[in-house]
Amino acid sequence: MCGIAGIIGDYKEANLDIMLSSQHHRGPDFTGKYKDEGFAVLGHNRLAIIDLSSQSNQPFKDNSGRYILIFNGEIYNYLEIRKTLQYQYDFKTESDTEVLMAAFIVYGVACLHKLNGMFAFAIWDNQTKTLFAARDRFGVKPFYYSINNNSFYFSSEIKALHVTGIEKNPNEKVWASYFAFGTYGMPDETFWEGISQLPGGHFLEFKHHQVIIQKWYCFEDEVAKQPKNLSFEQAKKHYIALLKDSINLRFRADVPVGFTISGGLDSSVLLAMVNLQITSKSNEKCDNEIQQVQNENSIALQAIKAYTFYTNNSDYDELPWVEKMLVTTHNPLEKVLLQANEVPYLVEKMSLQQDEPYGGIPTLAYAKIFEQARIDKVLVLLDGQGMDEQWAGYDYYTQENEAILQGVTGSPYKTAMLSNSFLAKAIKPNYPKPFEDEVLNKQYRDLFYTKIPRALRFNDRISMLHSTELREPFLDYRLVEFAFSLPLDFKIRNGQSKYMLREIALEYLTSDLVFAPKRALQTPQREWLSEDLSAWVSQCFDGIEISSCSEWFSSKELQKELQLYLNGNCQSSFHIWQCISLYELLKVKV
Repeated sequence: MCGIAGIIGDYKEANLDIMLSSQHHRGPDFTGKYKDEGFAVLGHNRLAIIDLSSQSNQPFKDNSGRYILIFNGEIYNYLEIRKTLQYQYDFKTESDTEVLMAAFIVYGVACLHKLNGMFAFAIWDNQTKTLFAARDRFGVKPFYYSINNNSFYFSSEIKALHVTGIEKNPNEKVWASYFAFGTYGMPDETFWEGISQLPGGHFLEFKHHQVIIQKWYCFEDEVAKQPKNLSFEQAKKHYIALLKDSINLRFRADVPVGFTISGGLDSSVLLAMVNLQITSKSNEKCDNEIQQVQNENSIALQAIKAYTFYTNNSDYDELPWVEKMLVTTHNPLEKVLLQANEVPYLVEKMSLQQDEPYGGIPTLAYAKIFEQARIDKVLVLLDGQGMDEQWAGYDYYTQENEAILQGVTGSPYKTAMLSNSFLAKAIKPNYPKPFEDEVLNKQYRDLFYTKIPRALRFNDRISMLHSTELREPFLDYRLVEFAFSLPLDFKIRNGQSKYMLREIALEYLTSDLVFAPKRALQTPQREWLSEDLSAWVSQCFDGIEISSCSEWFSSKELQKELQLYLNGNCQSSFHIWQCISLYELLKVKV
Protein backbone atom coordinates (compact mmCIF):
# COMPACT_ATOMS: atom_id res chain seq x y z
CA MET A 1 0.00 0.00 0.00
CA CYS A 2 1.08 3.52 -0.69
CA GLY A 3 0.00 7.12 -0.96
CA ILE A 4 -1.02 8.86 -4.18
CA ALA A 5 -1.42 12.55 -4.91
CA GLY A 6 -1.82 14.78 -7.91
CA ILE A 7 -2.90 18.11 -9.32
CA ILE A 8 -4.41 18.46 -12.79
CA GLY A 9 -4.64 21.93 -14.29
CA ASP A 10 -3.05 25.05 -12.86
CA TYR A 11 -0.58 23.62 -10.36
CA LYS A 12 2.30 24.61 -8.15
CA GLU A 13 4.85 21.83 -7.88
CA ALA A 14 5.57 22.95 -4.32
CA ASN A 15 1.98 22.01 -3.44
CA LEU A 16 2.57 18.47 -4.64
CA ASP A 17 5.70 18.32 -2.50
CA ILE A 18 3.81 19.20 0.67
CA MET A 19 1.02 16.77 -0.23
CA LEU A 20 3.56 13.97 -0.50
CA SER A 21 5.25 15.05 2.71
CA SER A 22 1.93 14.90 4.58
CA GLN A 23 1.46 11.31 3.37
CA HIS A 24 5.03 10.09 3.85
CA HIS A 25 3.93 7.55 6.47
CA ARG A 26 1.94 5.77 3.77
CA GLY A 27 5.08 4.97 1.82
CA PRO A 28 8.48 5.63 3.37
CA ASP A 29 10.45 3.47 0.92
CA PHE A 30 10.44 5.86 -2.05
CA THR A 31 8.86 9.15 -3.07
CA GLY A 32 8.52 9.91 -6.76
CA LYS A 33 7.04 12.63 -8.96
CA TYR A 34 6.01 13.07 -12.60
CA LYS A 35 5.36 16.37 -14.34
CA ASP A 36 3.56 17.00 -17.62
CA GLU A 37 4.61 20.61 -17.99
CA GLY A 38 1.62 22.94 -17.87
CA PHE A 39 -0.92 20.16 -17.43
CA ALA A 40 -0.36 17.89 -14.46
CA VAL A 41 1.85 16.74 -11.62
CA LEU A 42 1.55 13.31 -10.01
CA GLY A 43 3.24 11.96 -6.90
CA HIS A 44 3.63 8.68 -5.05
CA ASN A 45 4.81 7.46 -1.64
CA ARG A 46 5.83 3.82 -1.92
CA LEU A 47 5.55 1.09 0.68
CA ALA A 48 7.32 -1.79 -1.09
CA ILE A 49 5.44 -5.08 -0.69
CA ILE A 50 5.62 -6.88 -4.06
CA ASP A 51 8.76 -6.69 -6.24
CA LEU A 52 10.93 -4.61 -3.95
CA SER A 53 13.21 -3.44 -6.76
CA SER A 54 13.49 0.21 -7.77
CA GLN A 55 12.16 -0.71 -11.23
CA SER A 56 8.70 -0.83 -9.68
CA ASN A 57 8.86 2.64 -8.14
CA GLN A 58 6.13 5.05 -9.11
CA PRO A 59 4.93 7.13 -10.90
CA PHE A 60 5.19 4.24 -13.36
CA LYS A 61 5.42 4.77 -17.12
CA ASP A 62 4.28 2.26 -19.68
CA ASN A 63 6.67 1.16 -22.41
CA SER A 64 5.46 3.85 -24.83
CA GLY A 65 5.71 6.64 -22.29
CA ARG A 66 2.12 7.69 -22.96
CA TYR A 67 0.56 6.53 -19.69
CA ILE A 68 1.70 7.31 -16.15
CA LEU A 69 0.28 5.32 -13.24
CA ILE A 70 0.16 5.99 -9.51
CA PHE A 71 -1.37 3.17 -7.54
CA ASN A 72 -2.28 2.48 -3.91
CA GLY A 73 -3.16 -1.10 -2.98
CA GLU A 74 -2.54 -4.60 -4.27
CA ILE A 75 -3.82 -6.65 -7.19
CA TYR A 76 -3.86 -10.10 -5.62
CA ASN A 77 -4.48 -12.01 -8.85
CA TYR A 78 -1.76 -10.17 -10.74
CA LEU A 79 0.08 -13.37 -11.66
CA GLU A 80 -2.99 -14.78 -13.40
CA ILE A 81 -3.66 -11.52 -15.25
CA ARG A 82 -0.01 -11.25 -16.24
CA LYS A 83 -0.15 -14.72 -17.77
CA THR A 84 -3.09 -13.74 -19.98
CA LEU A 85 -1.26 -10.59 -21.11
CA GLN A 86 2.20 -12.07 -21.67
CA TYR A 87 1.90 -11.89 -25.47
CA GLN A 88 0.26 -8.46 -25.51
CA TYR A 89 2.61 -6.51 -23.26
CA ASP A 90 6.37 -6.62 -22.76
CA PHE A 91 6.81 -6.80 -18.99
CA LYS A 92 9.94 -5.28 -17.44
CA THR A 93 9.21 -5.93 -13.74
CA GLU A 94 7.67 -8.55 -11.48
CA SER A 95 5.22 -6.09 -9.93
CA ASP A 96 1.45 -5.94 -9.77
CA THR A 97 1.81 -2.25 -10.67
CA GLU A 98 2.97 -3.07 -14.19
CA VAL A 99 0.25 -5.71 -14.53
CA LEU A 100 -2.36 -3.07 -13.66
CA MET A 101 -0.87 -0.74 -16.27
CA ALA A 102 -0.85 -3.47 -18.92
CA ALA A 103 -4.43 -4.49 -18.12
CA PHE A 104 -5.60 -0.89 -18.52
CA ILE A 105 -3.84 -0.50 -21.84
CA VAL A 106 -5.22 -3.78 -23.24
CA TYR A 107 -8.73 -3.82 -21.75
CA GLY A 108 -9.47 -0.19 -20.96
CA VAL A 109 -12.13 0.41 -18.29
CA ALA A 110 -13.11 -3.28 -18.54
CA CYS A 111 -9.85 -4.14 -16.76
CA LEU A 112 -11.54 -3.23 -13.47
CA HIS A 113 -13.73 -6.33 -13.62
CA LYS A 114 -10.65 -8.55 -13.95
CA LEU A 115 -9.00 -7.23 -10.79
CA ASN A 116 -9.19 -9.05 -7.48
CA GLY A 117 -7.67 -6.64 -5.03
CA MET A 118 -7.85 -3.42 -3.08
CA PHE A 119 -6.95 -0.37 -5.08
CA ALA A 120 -7.23 3.32 -5.70
CA PHE A 121 -5.23 4.41 -8.72
CA ALA A 122 -4.91 7.20 -11.25
CA ILE A 123 -3.57 7.05 -14.80
CA TRP A 124 -2.58 10.17 -16.68
CA ASP A 125 -2.74 10.05 -20.48
CA ASN A 126 -0.22 12.63 -21.61
CA GLN A 127 -1.50 12.37 -25.16
CA THR A 128 -5.16 13.21 -24.55
CA LYS A 129 -4.42 15.09 -21.30
CA THR A 130 -7.02 13.01 -19.47
CA LEU A 131 -6.95 11.56 -15.97
CA PHE A 132 -8.61 8.21 -15.28
CA ALA A 133 -9.02 7.08 -11.67
CA ALA A 134 -10.79 4.15 -10.05
CA ARG A 135 -11.51 2.63 -6.67
CA ASP A 136 -12.00 -1.03 -5.72
CA ARG A 137 -15.41 -2.63 -5.30
CA PHE A 138 -15.88 -2.03 -1.57
CA GLY A 139 -13.66 1.04 -1.22
CA VAL A 140 -10.89 -0.59 0.78
CA LYS A 141 -8.41 2.00 -0.47
CA PRO A 142 -9.25 5.73 -0.30
CA PHE A 143 -9.48 8.39 -3.00
CA TYR A 144 -10.26 12.01 -2.04
CA TYR A 145 -10.52 14.94 -4.39
CA SER A 146 -11.33 18.63 -4.58
CA ILE A 147 -11.73 21.15 -7.37
CA ASN A 148 -10.03 24.37 -6.39
CA ASN A 149 -9.10 27.36 -8.56
CA ASN A 150 -9.96 25.42 -11.76
CA SER A 151 -7.61 22.59 -10.79
CA PHE A 152 -8.37 19.00 -9.78
CA TYR A 153 -6.57 17.90 -6.61
CA PHE A 154 -6.60 14.30 -5.40
CA SER A 155 -4.93 12.27 -2.67
CA SER A 156 -5.12 9.25 -0.38
CA GLU A 157 -5.80 11.33 2.74
CA ILE A 158 -7.81 14.48 3.37
CA LYS A 159 -4.92 16.24 5.11
CA ALA A 160 -2.96 16.18 1.84
CA LEU A 161 -5.63 18.39 0.29
CA HIS A 162 -5.86 20.79 3.21
CA VAL A 163 -2.11 21.42 3.26
CA THR A 164 -2.34 22.93 -0.24
CA GLY A 165 -4.47 25.76 1.10
CA ILE A 166 -7.93 24.30 0.56
CA GLU A 167 -9.86 25.69 3.51
CA LYS A 168 -10.72 23.36 6.37
CA ASN A 169 -14.37 24.18 6.97
CA PRO A 170 -16.73 21.65 8.55
CA ASN A 171 -19.44 20.15 6.36
CA GLU A 172 -22.24 20.97 8.77
CA LYS A 173 -24.79 18.66 7.14
CA VAL A 174 -22.50 15.66 7.60
CA TRP A 175 -21.55 16.66 11.14
CA ALA A 176 -25.18 17.26 12.13
CA SER A 177 -26.21 13.90 10.70
CA TYR A 178 -23.34 12.26 12.58
CA PHE A 179 -24.60 13.63 15.90
CA ALA A 180 -28.29 13.05 15.16
CA PHE A 181 -28.17 9.64 13.45
CA GLY A 182 -24.65 8.27 13.96
CA THR A 183 -23.89 8.35 10.22
CA TYR A 184 -20.53 9.15 8.68
CA GLY A 185 -21.78 10.64 5.44
CA MET A 186 -22.79 9.05 2.16
CA PRO A 187 -20.14 7.26 0.04
CA ASP A 188 -19.19 10.44 -1.83
CA GLU A 189 -19.15 12.77 1.20
CA THR A 190 -16.62 13.79 3.83
CA PHE A 191 -16.82 15.82 7.04
CA TRP A 192 -15.18 18.81 5.33
CA GLU A 193 -16.60 21.26 2.82
CA GLY A 194 -15.23 21.14 -0.69
CA ILE A 195 -13.69 17.69 -0.32
CA SER A 196 -15.37 14.63 -1.81
CA GLN A 197 -14.45 10.99 -2.10
CA LEU A 198 -14.80 8.68 -5.06
CA PRO A 199 -17.21 5.95 -3.91
CA GLY A 200 -16.06 2.35 -3.95
CA GLY A 201 -16.91 0.57 -7.20
CA HIS A 202 -16.76 3.82 -9.21
CA PHE A 203 -14.31 5.40 -11.62
CA LEU A 204 -13.83 8.98 -12.73
CA GLU A 205 -12.37 10.87 -15.63
CA PHE A 206 -11.16 14.45 -15.48
CA LYS A 207 -10.95 16.16 -18.83
CA HIS A 208 -11.76 19.62 -20.16
CA HIS A 209 -12.03 20.82 -16.54
CA GLN A 210 -14.94 18.47 -15.85
CA VAL A 211 -15.29 15.46 -13.55
CA ILE A 212 -17.26 12.51 -14.93
CA ILE A 213 -18.04 9.75 -12.42
CA GLN A 214 -19.52 6.36 -13.29
CA LYS A 215 -20.35 3.23 -11.34
CA TRP A 216 -18.46 0.20 -12.63
CA TYR A 217 -19.43 -2.42 -10.02
CA CYS A 218 -23.09 -3.39 -9.61
CA PHE A 219 -23.16 -5.72 -6.61
CA GLU A 220 -26.77 -6.83 -6.92
CA ASP A 221 -26.24 -7.87 -10.55
CA GLU A 222 -23.25 -9.97 -9.55
CA VAL A 223 -25.22 -11.59 -6.71
CA ALA A 224 -27.90 -12.57 -9.24
CA LYS A 225 -25.25 -14.40 -11.33
CA GLN A 226 -24.26 -16.76 -8.51
CA PRO A 227 -25.00 -20.53 -8.68
CA LYS A 228 -28.63 -21.32 -7.92
CA ASN A 229 -30.42 -24.12 -6.04
CA LEU A 230 -27.33 -25.49 -4.32
CA SER A 231 -27.77 -27.85 -1.40
CA PHE A 232 -26.32 -26.82 1.94
CA GLU A 233 -23.33 -29.14 1.47
CA GLN A 234 -22.73 -27.97 -2.10
CA ALA A 235 -22.80 -24.33 -1.02
CA LYS A 236 -20.52 -25.06 1.91
CA LYS A 237 -18.00 -26.82 -0.32
CA HIS A 238 -18.02 -23.97 -2.83
CA TYR A 239 -17.58 -21.33 -0.12
CA ILE A 240 -14.68 -23.20 1.48
CA ALA A 241 -12.92 -23.37 -1.91
CA LEU A 242 -13.34 -19.63 -2.39
CA LEU A 243 -12.20 -18.97 1.17
CA LYS A 244 -9.01 -20.98 0.76
CA ASP A 245 -8.21 -19.25 -2.52
CA SER A 246 -8.81 -15.83 -1.01
CA ILE A 247 -6.34 -16.55 1.79
CA ASN A 248 -3.86 -17.99 -0.69
CA LEU A 249 -3.96 -14.87 -2.86
CA ARG A 250 -3.44 -12.58 0.13
CA PHE A 251 -0.24 -14.34 1.10
CA ARG A 252 1.43 -13.00 -2.03
CA ALA A 253 4.11 -10.67 -0.74
CA ASP A 254 7.87 -10.25 -0.70
CA VAL A 255 7.81 -9.23 2.97
CA PRO A 256 6.70 -11.09 6.13
CA VAL A 257 2.94 -11.60 6.65
CA GLY A 258 1.09 -11.91 9.96
CA PHE A 259 -2.51 -11.68 11.10
CA THR A 260 -4.63 -10.02 13.76
CA ILE A 261 -6.80 -12.14 16.02
CA SER A 262 -9.56 -11.70 18.57
CA GLY A 263 -11.63 -14.27 20.40
CA GLY A 264 -14.52 -14.36 17.94
CA LEU A 265 -15.73 -16.77 15.29
CA ASP A 266 -14.36 -14.75 12.38
CA SER A 267 -10.85 -14.74 13.83
CA SER A 268 -11.18 -18.45 14.50
CA VAL A 269 -11.92 -19.08 10.84
CA LEU A 270 -9.04 -16.82 9.80
CA LEU A 271 -6.70 -18.71 12.13
CA ALA A 272 -7.81 -22.06 10.72
CA MET A 273 -7.46 -20.95 7.10
CA VAL A 274 -4.05 -19.35 7.67
CA ASN A 275 -2.68 -22.51 9.21
CA LEU A 276 -4.37 -24.70 6.61
CA GLN A 277 -2.48 -22.66 4.05
CA ILE A 278 0.79 -23.25 5.86
CA THR A 279 0.09 -26.97 6.37
CA SER A 280 -0.62 -27.35 2.67
CA LYS A 281 2.64 -25.67 1.77
CA SER A 282 4.53 -27.76 4.33
CA ASN A 283 3.29 -30.92 2.65
CA GLU A 284 4.31 -29.49 -0.67
CA LYS A 285 7.77 -28.81 0.75
CA CYS A 286 8.18 -32.42 1.92
CA ASP A 287 6.93 -33.83 -1.36
CA ASN A 288 9.37 -31.76 -3.39
CA GLU A 289 12.29 -32.26 -0.96
CA ILE A 290 13.45 -28.69 -1.20
CA GLN A 291 14.77 -26.36 1.49
CA GLN A 292 12.28 -23.54 1.03
CA VAL A 293 8.92 -23.34 -0.67
CA GLN A 294 7.45 -20.05 -1.71
CA ASN A 295 3.81 -19.44 -2.41
CA GLU A 296 4.50 -18.28 -5.97
CA ASN A 297 6.32 -15.01 -5.20
CA SER A 298 5.28 -15.01 -1.56
CA ILE A 299 6.92 -15.13 1.83
CA ALA A 300 9.10 -17.96 3.06
CA LEU A 301 7.26 -20.82 4.74
CA GLN A 302 7.10 -20.49 8.51
CA ALA A 303 4.69 -20.24 11.43
CA ILE A 304 2.69 -17.08 10.94
CA LYS A 305 2.75 -14.56 13.78
CA ALA A 306 -0.54 -13.51 15.39
CA TYR A 307 -1.26 -10.13 17.00
CA THR A 308 -3.92 -9.18 19.52
CA PHE A 309 -4.58 -6.39 22.01
CA TYR A 310 -5.76 -6.40 25.61
CA THR A 311 -6.52 -3.88 28.36
CA ASN A 312 -6.11 -5.95 31.55
CA ASN A 313 -9.87 -5.86 32.07
CA SER A 314 -11.35 -9.35 32.25
CA ASP A 315 -14.85 -8.09 31.46
CA TYR A 316 -13.73 -7.13 27.96
CA ASP A 317 -10.43 -8.75 27.09
CA GLU A 318 -10.54 -11.60 24.61
CA LEU A 319 -7.00 -12.70 25.40
CA PRO A 320 -8.05 -15.94 27.18
CA TRP A 321 -10.03 -16.98 24.12
CA VAL A 322 -7.16 -16.08 21.81
CA GLU A 323 -4.65 -18.07 23.85
CA LYS A 324 -7.00 -21.07 23.87
CA MET A 325 -7.36 -20.85 20.08
CA LEU A 326 -3.58 -20.90 19.64
CA VAL A 327 -2.92 -23.88 21.93
CA THR A 328 -3.06 -26.37 19.07
CA THR A 329 -1.73 -24.18 16.24
CA HIS A 330 1.38 -22.88 18.06
CA ASN A 331 1.38 -19.58 16.18
CA PRO A 332 3.65 -17.05 17.89
CA LEU A 333 1.46 -14.45 19.63
CA GLU A 334 2.33 -10.81 20.17
CA LYS A 335 0.13 -9.28 22.87
CA VAL A 336 -0.21 -5.49 22.84
CA LEU A 337 -1.44 -3.70 25.95
CA LEU A 338 -3.51 -0.49 25.92
CA GLN A 339 -3.83 1.40 29.22
CA ALA A 340 -6.22 4.20 30.10
CA ASN A 341 -3.49 6.77 30.72
CA GLU A 342 -2.32 6.44 27.11
CA VAL A 343 -5.65 7.45 25.63
CA PRO A 344 -5.44 11.29 25.59
CA TYR A 345 -2.10 11.29 23.75
CA LEU A 346 -3.18 8.55 21.35
CA VAL A 347 -6.46 10.33 20.60
CA GLU A 348 -4.60 13.48 19.63
CA LYS A 349 -2.24 11.49 17.42
CA MET A 350 -5.06 9.48 15.84
CA SER A 351 -7.19 12.55 15.13
CA LEU A 352 -4.32 13.99 13.12
CA GLN A 353 -4.12 10.74 11.16
CA GLN A 354 -7.83 10.00 10.63
CA ASP A 355 -8.96 13.52 9.52
CA GLU A 356 -12.55 12.52 10.39
CA PRO A 357 -14.35 10.93 13.37
CA TYR A 358 -13.30 7.35 14.04
CA GLY A 359 -14.31 4.35 16.14
CA GLY A 360 -13.22 5.19 19.63
CA ILE A 361 -10.82 3.47 21.99
CA PRO A 362 -10.93 0.09 20.14
CA THR A 363 -9.37 1.91 17.16
CA LEU A 364 -6.54 3.13 19.39
CA ALA A 365 -5.95 -0.40 20.66
CA TYR A 366 -5.99 -1.83 17.15
CA ALA A 367 -3.49 0.81 16.02
CA LYS A 368 -0.97 -0.38 18.60
CA ILE A 369 -0.95 -3.77 16.86
CA PHE A 370 0.31 -2.19 13.65
CA GLU A 371 2.89 -0.18 15.54
CA GLN A 372 4.26 -3.42 17.00
CA ALA A 373 4.09 -5.23 13.66
CA ARG A 374 6.21 -2.51 12.07
CA ILE A 375 8.78 -2.88 14.87
CA ASP A 376 8.76 -6.63 14.16
CA LYS A 377 9.20 -5.94 10.42
CA VAL A 378 5.95 -7.78 9.72
CA LEU A 379 4.71 -5.39 7.04
CA VAL A 380 1.50 -7.18 6.01
CA LEU A 381 -1.31 -8.17 8.36
CA LEU A 382 -4.51 -10.05 7.54
CA ASP A 383 -7.69 -9.49 9.53
CA GLY A 384 -11.23 -10.84 9.74
CA GLN A 385 -13.32 -7.85 8.65
CA GLY A 386 -16.48 -8.57 6.66
CA MET A 387 -17.98 -11.84 7.91
CA ASP A 388 -20.84 -10.32 9.93
CA GLU A 389 -22.06 -8.36 6.93
CA GLN A 390 -22.08 -11.32 4.54
CA TRP A 391 -23.37 -13.93 7.02
CA ALA A 392 -25.97 -11.79 8.88
CA GLY A 393 -24.02 -11.86 12.12
CA TYR A 394 -25.54 -8.87 13.94
CA ASP A 395 -28.56 -9.24 16.22
CA TYR A 396 -30.43 -6.35 14.60
CA TYR A 397 -30.62 -8.08 11.21
CA THR A 398 -33.65 -10.06 12.36
CA GLN A 399 -35.23 -7.28 14.42
CA GLU A 400 -37.80 -4.84 13.10
CA ASN A 401 -35.85 -1.66 13.73
CA GLU A 402 -33.26 0.58 12.12
CA ALA A 403 -30.48 -0.15 14.60
CA ILE A 404 -26.89 -0.18 13.43
CA LEU A 405 -25.23 -0.83 16.79
CA GLN A 406 -24.91 -4.36 18.20
CA GLY A 407 -26.14 -4.92 21.75
CA VAL A 408 -27.42 -1.40 22.46
CA THR A 409 -31.02 -0.79 23.54
CA GLY A 410 -32.40 2.70 23.36
CA SER A 411 -31.01 5.48 21.21
CA PRO A 412 -27.29 6.23 21.59
CA TYR A 413 -27.82 9.62 19.92
CA LYS A 414 -28.42 12.57 22.24
CA THR A 415 -30.05 15.19 20.02
CA ALA A 416 -31.18 17.27 23.00
CA MET A 417 -27.64 18.58 23.37
CA LEU A 418 -27.75 20.03 19.83
CA SER A 419 -29.00 23.52 19.04
CA ASN A 420 -32.20 23.68 17.00
CA SER A 421 -30.50 25.41 14.08
CA PHE A 422 -27.76 22.78 13.90
CA LEU A 423 -30.12 19.82 14.31
CA ALA A 424 -32.20 21.16 11.43
CA LYS A 425 -29.23 20.55 9.12
CA ALA A 426 -29.21 16.82 9.88
CA ILE A 427 -30.60 14.56 7.18
CA LYS A 428 -31.74 11.09 8.04
CA PRO A 429 -30.19 8.76 5.47
CA ASN A 430 -32.41 6.84 3.09
CA TYR A 431 -30.41 3.85 1.94
CA PRO A 432 -31.20 1.88 -1.22
CA LYS A 433 -33.02 -1.43 -0.86
CA PRO A 434 -32.15 -3.41 -4.00
CA PHE A 435 -33.27 -6.79 -2.62
CA GLU A 436 -36.73 -8.13 -1.84
CA ASP A 437 -35.52 -9.60 1.45
CA GLU A 438 -35.24 -7.13 4.33
CA VAL A 439 -32.30 -8.92 5.95
CA LEU A 440 -30.36 -8.70 2.69
CA ASN A 441 -31.12 -4.98 2.50
CA LYS A 442 -29.74 -4.47 6.00
CA GLN A 443 -26.62 -6.42 5.05
CA TYR A 444 -26.33 -4.33 1.88
CA ARG A 445 -26.64 -1.12 3.92
CA ASP A 446 -23.88 -2.21 6.28
CA LEU A 447 -21.65 -3.33 3.42
CA PHE A 448 -21.86 -0.20 1.28
CA TYR A 449 -23.08 2.63 3.51
CA THR A 450 -22.44 2.13 7.22
CA LYS A 451 -20.26 -0.42 8.97
CA ILE A 452 -17.83 -1.56 6.29
CA PRO A 453 -17.03 1.87 4.74
CA ARG A 454 -16.18 3.42 8.08
CA ALA A 455 -14.28 0.37 9.36
CA LEU A 456 -12.21 0.31 6.18
CA ARG A 457 -11.39 3.99 6.57
CA PHE A 458 -10.44 3.60 10.23
CA ASN A 459 -8.24 0.62 9.43
CA ASP A 460 -6.57 2.12 6.38
CA ARG A 461 -5.41 5.11 8.42
CA ILE A 462 -4.14 3.12 11.39
CA SER A 463 -2.21 0.62 9.28
CA MET A 464 -0.74 3.35 7.12
CA LEU A 465 0.17 5.46 10.14
CA HIS A 466 2.70 2.77 10.94
CA SER A 467 3.68 2.04 7.31
CA THR A 468 2.12 -1.40 7.27
CA GLU A 469 -0.37 -3.04 4.92
CA LEU A 470 -3.71 -4.47 6.04
CA ARG A 471 -5.42 -7.09 3.87
CA GLU A 472 -9.05 -8.18 4.19
CA PRO A 473 -9.40 -11.77 2.87
CA PHE A 474 -13.06 -12.04 3.89
CA LEU A 475 -13.92 -9.07 1.67
CA ASP A 476 -12.88 -10.92 -1.46
CA TYR A 477 -15.77 -9.97 -3.73
CA ARG A 478 -16.34 -13.61 -4.72
CA LEU A 479 -17.00 -14.57 -1.10
CA VAL A 480 -19.35 -11.67 -0.45
CA GLU A 481 -21.36 -12.12 -3.63
CA PHE A 482 -21.78 -15.85 -3.08
CA ALA A 483 -22.73 -15.54 0.60
CA PHE A 484 -25.32 -12.86 -0.22
CA SER A 485 -26.92 -15.17 -2.78
CA LEU A 486 -27.55 -18.01 -0.32
CA PRO A 487 -30.90 -18.64 1.41
CA LEU A 488 -31.40 -17.01 4.79
CA ASP A 489 -31.74 -20.48 6.30
CA PHE A 490 -28.06 -21.10 5.48
CA LYS A 491 -27.11 -17.98 7.47
CA ILE A 492 -29.49 -18.07 10.44
CA ARG A 493 -30.91 -21.35 11.74
CA ASN A 494 -32.58 -22.13 15.05
CA GLY A 495 -31.71 -18.66 16.27
CA GLN A 496 -28.01 -19.20 15.50
CA SER A 497 -26.37 -16.53 13.32
CA LYS A 498 -23.65 -17.27 10.76
CA TYR A 499 -24.83 -20.88 10.70
CA MET A 500 -22.90 -22.14 7.66
CA LEU A 501 -19.76 -20.35 8.78
CA ARG A 502 -19.98 -22.10 12.14
CA GLU A 503 -20.43 -25.44 10.39
CA ILE A 504 -17.28 -24.72 8.40
CA ALA A 505 -15.39 -23.71 11.55
CA LEU A 506 -16.39 -26.93 13.32
CA GLU A 507 -14.21 -28.85 10.88
CA TYR A 508 -11.15 -27.09 12.29
CA LEU A 509 -12.01 -25.83 15.79
CA THR A 510 -13.63 -26.96 19.04
CA SER A 511 -17.32 -26.27 19.55
CA ASP A 512 -16.81 -23.97 22.55
CA LEU A 513 -14.85 -21.60 20.31
CA VAL A 514 -17.25 -21.91 17.38
CA PHE A 515 -20.35 -21.22 19.50
CA ALA A 516 -18.86 -18.64 21.85
CA PRO A 517 -21.29 -15.71 22.33
CA LYS A 518 -20.65 -12.60 20.28
CA ARG A 519 -19.10 -9.81 22.31
CA ALA A 520 -20.11 -6.36 21.11
CA LEU A 521 -17.43 -4.45 23.04
CA GLN A 522 -13.70 -5.15 23.22
CA THR A 523 -12.44 -2.35 25.44
CA PRO A 524 -13.67 -0.71 28.67
CA GLN A 525 -14.38 2.54 26.82
CA ARG A 526 -17.53 3.27 28.82
CA GLU A 527 -15.77 2.83 32.15
CA TRP A 528 -12.57 4.61 31.20
CA LEU A 529 -14.38 7.69 29.88
CA SER A 530 -16.65 7.94 32.94
CA GLU A 531 -14.03 7.11 35.58
CA ASP A 532 -10.30 6.98 34.74
CA LEU A 533 -10.48 9.70 32.10
CA SER A 534 -13.34 11.80 33.44
CA ALA A 535 -11.20 14.92 33.96
CA TRP A 536 -9.89 14.74 30.38
CA VAL A 537 -13.41 14.16 29.02
CA SER A 538 -14.64 17.22 30.91
CA GLN A 539 -11.83 19.29 29.39
CA CYS A 540 -12.92 18.19 25.91
CA PHE A 541 -16.51 19.25 26.60
CA ASP A 542 -15.34 22.61 27.97
CA GLY A 543 -13.21 23.01 24.86
CA ILE A 544 -16.24 22.56 22.61
CA GLU A 545 -17.98 25.44 24.36
CA ILE A 546 -15.23 27.88 23.40
CA SER A 547 -14.62 26.43 19.94
CA SER A 548 -15.70 27.69 16.54
CA CYS A 549 -18.51 25.09 16.65
CA SER A 550 -19.96 26.11 20.02
CA GLU A 551 -23.18 27.27 18.33
CA TRP A 552 -23.89 23.69 17.29
CA PHE A 553 -24.82 22.89 20.89
CA SER A 554 -27.05 23.91 23.74
CA SER A 555 -24.50 24.59 26.46
CA LYS A 556 -26.90 23.59 29.21
CA GLU A 557 -27.90 20.30 27.59
CA LEU A 558 -24.31 19.49 26.62
CA GLN A 559 -23.17 19.71 30.23
CA LYS A 560 -26.29 17.86 31.38
CA GLU A 561 -25.50 14.89 29.15
CA LEU A 562 -21.92 14.88 30.38
CA GLN A 563 -22.95 14.87 34.03
CA LEU A 564 -25.54 12.14 33.47
CA TYR A 565 -22.84 10.02 31.92
CA LEU A 566 -20.26 10.68 34.63
CA ASN A 567 -22.87 9.89 37.27
CA GLY A 568 -23.48 6.40 35.91
CA ASN A 569 -25.89 6.63 32.97
CA CYS A 570 -23.36 5.05 30.64
CA GLN A 571 -24.95 2.17 28.77
CA SER A 572 -23.61 3.81 25.61
CA SER A 573 -20.58 6.09 25.37
CA PHE A 574 -21.08 6.93 21.71
CA HIS A 575 -22.35 10.49 22.29
CA ILE A 576 -19.42 11.17 24.61
CA TRP A 577 -17.01 9.91 21.99
CA GLN A 578 -18.70 12.04 19.32
CA CYS A 579 -17.94 15.18 21.31
CA ILE A 580 -14.36 14.10 21.99
CA SER A 581 -13.90 13.44 18.25
CA LEU A 582 -15.19 16.88 17.31
CA TYR A 583 -13.01 18.66 19.86
CA GLU A 584 -9.84 16.81 18.92
CA LEU A 585 -10.39 17.24 15.17
CA LEU A 586 -10.96 20.96 15.60
CA LYS A 587 -7.61 21.15 17.41
CA VAL A 588 -5.75 19.72 14.42
CA LYS A 589 -4.07 22.51 12.49
CA VAL A 590 -3.15 22.25 8.84
